[in-house]
Amino acid sequence: MKEGRSFSGNFAEETSKVILNEAAVESMGLSDPLGTTLKYGSRELQVIGIVKNFHFESLYKPIIPSFMILNEGDNIVAKIKAGMERETIDQIHKLYTKYNPGLPFGYKFLDQTYQAFYASEQRIAKLSRYFAGIAIIISCLGLFGLAAFTAERRQKEIGIRKVFGANVLGIVYLLSSEFTKIVLISIVISLPVSYIMTKDWLDTFAFKIELEWWYFISAGLIAFFIAWLTVGTQAFKAARINPTKCLRYE
Repeated sequence: MKEGRSFSGNFAEETSKVILNEAAVESMGLSDPLGTTLKYGSRELQVIGIVKNFHFESLYKPIIPSFMILNEGDNIVAKIKAGMERETIDQIHKLYTKYNPGLPFGYKFLDQTYQAFYASEQRIAKLSRYFAGIAIIISCLGLFGLAAFTAERRQKEIGIRKVFGANVLGIVYLLSSEFTKIVLISIVISLPVSYIMTKDWLDTFAFKIELEWWYFISAGLIAFFIAWLTVGTQAFKAARINPTKCLRYE
């Protein structure tokens, strides 16, 4: 409760009272809502309390104005102390069976209900991890194969350069520089695209995190490191080859 009181058996005619949330007070422009009488169909309800805004729908939607009245219903909501779930449910079941013999007893936890709202997001997150892993593996295999082919094709050039005094690091740089440029170009192209796609997805939620620039820079650096490690390993292997093996037939 933010202001006022909740419903209580200590007061009479509680069915003619109403509790508003903050969004409802703001929507109706009430400066002093407590004690105000509102029309609800043919009924007149007196405001006895204000509750802070809380979510009762999916986070895709903003918190909307709502009110609570005391009325008979088919469902009962109970707050259970952590660690006492099983014992409490058994006691509720016994009480239910006593007053409703022969009728089935069903229950569900509120957190499970809310979790069901985001089942699709959880599936997408899991699939995204799998597909991202597969995409990284395929990309690394492609780069590795291309680097191996390039190193094989330029073996004689590597041998000649080593004969003329080129060191291992220089040859690694020579073989890796071309792939490095390609990877950097792909990162520059992919970052704006990923930003736009992520922003469009987040815009479907009423409540969301803000996208920070370092999310994408970090992802780009990780991708660059993986690509360079893949290419650099093959380039280092080619750079250490004995030049006599490359030039034996020349």
